[in-house]
Amino acid sequence: MARGLLALDHARLRFGGIVALDDVCLEVAEGSIVGLIGPNGAGKTTAFNAITRLYRLDSGDIVFDGRSLRRVRPSRVIRLGIARTFQNLELFPNLTVLENVLVGAHVATRLQREREQKRHALETLDDVGIAEHAHRRASGLPYGTLKRVELARALAGRPRLLLLDEPAGGLNHEEVDELVGLIRRLRDERELTILLVEHHMRLVMEVCEHVHVLNFGRTIAAGVPADVQRDPAVIEAYLGGELAA
Repeated sequence: MARGLLALDHARLRFGGIVALDDVCLEVAEGSIVGLIGPNGAGKTTAFNAITRLYRLDSGDIVFDGRSLRRVRPSRVIRLGIARTFQNLELFPNLTVLENVLVGAHVATRLQREREQKRHALETLDDVGIAEHAHRRASGLPYGTLKRVELARALAGRPRLLLLDEPAGGLNHEEVDELVGLIRRLRDERELTILLVEHHMRLVMEVCEHVHVLNFGRTIAAGVPADVQRDPAVIEAYLGGELAA
Protein backbone atom coordinates (compact mmCIF):
# COMPACT_ATOMS: atom_id res chain seq x y z
CA MET A 1 0.00 0.00 0.00
CA ALA A 2 1.36 3.43 -0.98
CA ARG A 3 2.32 5.68 1.88
CA GLY A 4 0.84 9.12 2.35
CA LEU A 5 2.94 11.87 0.80
CA LEU A 6 0.65 14.76 1.79
CA ALA A 7 -1.81 15.07 4.64
CA LEU A 8 -4.06 17.80 5.94
CA ASP A 9 -4.58 17.09 9.63
CA HIS A 10 -7.64 18.85 11.11
CA ALA A 11 -6.81 21.98 9.14
CA ARG A 12 -8.71 25.11 10.20
CA LEU A 13 -8.54 28.56 8.64
CA ARG A 14 -10.77 31.60 9.11
CA PHE A 15 -10.97 34.96 7.37
CA GLY A 16 -12.77 37.15 9.87
CA GLY A 17 -16.17 35.55 10.37
CA ILE A 18 -15.81 33.24 7.38
CA VAL A 19 -14.64 29.69 8.01
CA ALA A 20 -12.62 28.75 4.92
CA LEU A 21 -11.33 25.39 6.16
CA ASP A 22 -13.20 23.67 8.97
CA ASP A 23 -11.39 20.65 10.45
CA VAL A 24 -10.36 19.31 7.04
CA CYS A 25 -8.55 15.97 7.01
CA LEU A 26 -7.30 14.35 3.82
CA GLU A 27 -4.41 12.19 2.72
CA VAL A 28 -2.81 11.88 -0.69
CA ALA A 29 -0.97 8.62 -1.27
CA GLU A 30 2.38 8.76 -3.02
CA GLY A 31 1.98 8.17 -6.76
CA SER A 32 -1.78 8.75 -6.77
CA ILE A 33 -4.03 11.20 -8.60
CA VAL A 34 -6.53 12.68 -6.15
CA GLY A 35 -9.36 15.12 -6.81
CA LEU A 36 -10.51 17.94 -4.52
CA ILE A 37 -13.95 19.10 -5.63
CA GLY A 38 -16.88 21.15 -4.38
CA PRO A 39 -19.04 24.17 -5.22
CA ASN A 40 -17.57 27.64 -5.67
CA GLY A 41 -16.37 28.98 -2.34
CA ALA A 42 -16.05 25.51 -0.80
CA GLY A 43 -12.41 26.05 0.23
CA LYS A 44 -10.57 24.17 -2.51
CA THR A 45 -8.15 26.89 -3.65
CA THR A 46 -7.81 27.95 -0.02
CA ALA A 47 -6.50 24.46 0.71
CA PHE A 48 -3.94 24.84 -2.09
CA ASN A 49 -2.89 28.21 -0.72
CA ALA A 50 -2.46 26.68 2.73
CA ILE A 51 -0.39 23.79 1.37
CA THR A 52 1.92 26.22 -0.45
CA ARG A 53 2.05 28.46 2.66
CA LEU A 54 0.42 31.49 1.05
CA TYR A 55 -2.09 31.19 3.89
CA ARG A 56 -1.26 30.24 7.47
CA LEU A 57 -3.53 27.78 9.26
CA ASP A 58 -5.18 28.85 12.50
CA SER A 59 -4.91 25.28 13.80
CA GLY A 60 -4.18 21.79 12.58
CA ASP A 61 -1.27 20.84 10.39
CA ILE A 62 -0.13 20.13 6.83
CA VAL A 63 2.42 17.33 6.54
CA PHE A 64 4.51 16.66 3.42
CA ASP A 65 6.71 13.58 3.31
CA GLY A 66 6.56 13.31 7.08
CA ARG A 67 7.46 16.97 7.69
CA SER A 68 5.14 19.67 9.02
CA LEU A 69 4.85 22.67 6.71
CA ARG A 70 3.42 25.03 9.32
CA ARG A 71 6.72 26.87 9.84
CA VAL A 72 8.12 26.47 6.33
CA ARG A 73 8.57 29.72 4.38
CA PRO A 74 6.55 29.95 1.15
CA SER A 75 9.77 30.38 -0.83
CA ARG A 76 11.02 27.08 0.58
CA VAL A 77 7.97 25.00 -0.37
CA ILE A 78 8.97 24.48 -4.01
CA ARG A 79 12.44 23.33 -2.97
CA LEU A 80 10.81 20.64 -0.85
CA GLY A 81 9.18 19.27 -4.01
CA ILE A 82 5.76 20.96 -4.27
CA ALA A 83 4.69 22.88 -7.37
CA ARG A 84 1.34 24.26 -8.51
CA THR A 85 -0.60 25.81 -11.32
CA PHE A 86 -3.16 28.56 -10.82
CA GLN A 87 -6.84 28.91 -11.66
CA ASN A 88 -6.05 32.23 -13.34
CA LEU A 89 -2.95 32.08 -15.53
CA GLU A 90 0.13 33.60 -13.89
CA LEU A 91 2.42 33.89 -16.89
CA PHE A 92 4.73 36.67 -18.14
CA PRO A 93 3.14 37.63 -21.49
CA ASN A 94 6.20 39.46 -22.84
CA LEU A 95 8.55 36.55 -22.22
CA THR A 96 8.86 33.61 -24.55
CA VAL A 97 7.33 30.26 -23.67
CA LEU A 98 10.80 28.90 -22.87
CA GLU A 99 11.64 31.89 -20.67
CA ASN A 100 8.39 31.41 -18.72
CA VAL A 101 9.28 27.79 -18.08
CA LEU A 102 12.85 28.70 -17.08
CA VAL A 103 11.39 30.87 -14.32
CA GLY A 104 10.07 27.69 -12.70
CA ALA A 105 13.33 25.85 -13.26
CA HIS A 106 15.39 28.71 -11.82
CA VAL A 107 13.34 28.96 -8.65
CA ALA A 108 13.78 25.28 -7.87
CA THR A 109 17.29 24.66 -9.13
CA ARG A 110 19.34 27.83 -8.80
CA LEU A 111 22.53 25.80 -8.43
CA GLN A 112 22.11 24.00 -11.74
CA ARG A 113 24.07 25.15 -14.74
CA GLU A 114 22.16 27.36 -17.16
CA ARG A 115 22.64 24.93 -20.04
CA GLU A 116 21.15 22.07 -18.01
CA GLN A 117 18.20 24.25 -17.00
CA LYS A 118 17.48 25.11 -20.63
CA ARG A 119 17.76 21.49 -21.75
CA HIS A 120 15.37 20.34 -19.05
CA ALA A 121 12.93 23.16 -19.85
CA LEU A 122 12.89 22.19 -23.53
CA GLU A 123 12.33 18.54 -22.61
CA THR A 124 9.46 19.58 -20.38
CA LEU A 125 7.86 21.62 -23.17
CA ASP A 126 8.15 18.55 -25.38
CA ASP A 127 6.55 16.42 -22.67
CA VAL A 128 3.47 18.64 -22.58
CA GLY A 129 3.31 18.85 -26.37
CA ILE A 130 4.23 22.49 -27.06
CA ALA A 131 7.95 22.39 -27.88
CA GLU A 132 7.29 24.10 -31.22
CA HIS A 133 6.20 27.23 -29.33
CA ALA A 134 9.36 27.48 -27.22
CA HIS A 135 10.63 30.70 -28.78
CA ARG A 136 7.28 32.42 -29.25
CA ARG A 137 6.10 35.09 -26.84
CA ALA A 138 3.37 33.93 -24.50
CA SER A 139 1.12 36.83 -25.48
CA GLY A 140 -1.18 35.90 -28.35
CA LEU A 141 -0.95 32.12 -27.92
CA PRO A 142 -4.23 30.14 -27.65
CA TYR A 143 -5.59 29.70 -24.15
CA GLY A 144 -5.16 25.92 -24.21
CA THR A 145 -1.49 26.37 -25.12
CA LEU A 146 -0.99 28.87 -22.29
CA LYS A 147 -2.44 26.35 -19.84
CA ARG A 148 0.25 23.92 -20.97
CA VAL A 149 2.94 26.58 -20.59
CA GLU A 150 1.93 27.02 -16.97
CA LEU A 151 1.91 23.26 -16.48
CA ALA A 152 5.40 23.03 -17.97
CA ARG A 153 6.61 25.79 -15.67
CA ALA A 154 5.37 23.88 -12.64
CA LEU A 155 7.00 20.68 -13.89
CA ALA A 156 10.30 22.46 -14.55
CA GLY A 157 10.83 22.59 -10.79
CA ARG A 158 11.01 18.76 -10.76
CA PRO A 159 8.30 18.41 -8.11
CA ARG A 160 7.21 15.28 -6.32
CA LEU A 161 3.77 16.74 -5.60
CA LEU A 162 1.93 18.67 -8.31
CA LEU A 163 -1.11 20.79 -7.39
CA LEU A 164 -3.35 21.50 -10.39
CA ASP A 165 -5.94 24.24 -9.90
CA GLU A 166 -8.70 23.76 -12.51
CA PRO A 167 -6.45 22.45 -15.29
CA ALA A 168 -9.50 21.90 -17.57
CA GLY A 169 -10.90 25.40 -17.06
CA GLY A 170 -11.51 27.13 -20.39
CA LEU A 171 -10.58 24.09 -22.48
CA ASN A 172 -12.75 22.62 -25.22
CA HIS A 173 -13.98 19.02 -25.33
CA GLU A 174 -11.03 17.75 -27.39
CA GLU A 175 -8.49 19.54 -25.18
CA VAL A 176 -10.03 17.98 -22.06
CA ASP A 177 -9.74 14.51 -23.61
CA GLU A 178 -6.07 15.18 -24.33
CA LEU A 179 -5.56 16.48 -20.79
CA VAL A 180 -6.81 13.22 -19.26
CA GLY A 181 -4.09 11.27 -21.07
CA LEU A 182 -1.46 13.90 -20.37
CA ILE A 183 -2.08 13.92 -16.61
CA ARG A 184 -1.86 10.13 -16.43
CA ARG A 185 1.30 10.03 -18.56
CA LEU A 186 3.05 12.74 -16.55
CA ARG A 187 2.20 10.95 -13.30
CA ASP A 188 3.64 7.68 -14.60
CA GLU A 189 6.72 8.99 -16.42
CA ARG A 190 7.73 11.57 -13.82
CA GLU A 191 6.65 9.51 -10.79
CA LEU A 192 4.44 12.35 -9.62
CA THR A 193 1.76 12.58 -6.99
CA ILE A 194 -1.07 14.84 -8.18
CA LEU A 195 -3.79 16.68 -6.27
CA LEU A 196 -6.19 18.54 -8.54
CA VAL A 197 -9.03 20.97 -8.01
CA GLU A 198 -11.53 20.76 -10.81
CA HIS A 199 -15.14 21.55 -11.75
CA HIS A 200 -15.04 19.45 -14.92
CA MET A 201 -16.55 16.28 -13.51
CA ARG A 202 -15.87 14.05 -16.51
CA LEU A 203 -12.14 14.71 -16.13
CA VAL A 204 -12.31 14.06 -12.38
CA MET A 205 -14.17 10.79 -12.85
CA GLU A 206 -11.79 9.58 -15.56
CA VAL A 207 -8.42 10.55 -14.10
CA CYS A 208 -8.76 10.53 -10.29
CA GLU A 209 -8.37 7.43 -8.15
CA HIS A 210 -9.76 9.08 -5.02
CA VAL A 211 -11.90 12.17 -4.51
CA HIS A 212 -12.49 14.49 -1.54
CA VAL A 213 -15.49 16.82 -1.57
CA LEU A 214 -15.59 20.13 0.32
CA ASN A 215 -18.62 22.29 1.02
CA PHE A 216 -18.43 25.46 3.12
CA GLY A 217 -14.93 24.46 4.18
CA ARG A 218 -15.90 21.02 5.48
CA THR A 219 -15.35 17.56 4.04
CA ILE A 220 -18.74 16.09 3.12
CA ALA A 221 -17.57 12.99 1.25
CA ALA A 222 -14.45 11.05 0.29
CA GLY A 223 -13.89 7.88 -1.66
CA VAL A 224 -13.51 6.42 -5.12
CA PRO A 225 -15.09 8.61 -7.83
CA ALA A 226 -18.04 6.33 -8.58
CA ASP A 227 -19.12 6.27 -4.92
CA VAL A 228 -18.66 10.00 -4.44
CA GLN A 229 -20.71 10.72 -7.56
CA ARG A 230 -23.68 8.87 -6.06
CA ASP A 231 -23.36 10.32 -2.55
CA PRO A 232 -26.61 12.17 -1.63
CA ALA A 233 -24.71 14.91 0.25
CA VAL A 234 -22.56 15.58 -2.81
CA ILE A 235 -25.55 15.66 -5.15
CA GLU A 236 -27.30 18.10 -2.81
CA ALA A 237 -24.23 20.34 -2.56
CA TYR A 238 -24.13 20.57 -6.32
CA LEU A 239 -27.91 21.16 -6.43
CA GLY A 240 -28.42 18.12 -8.59
CA GLY A 241 -26.12 19.53 -11.26
CA GLU A 242 -23.35 17.88 -13.20
CA LEU A 243 -22.54 15.27 -10.57
CA ALA A 244 -26.10 13.99 -10.56
CA ALA A 245 -26.21 13.60 -14.34
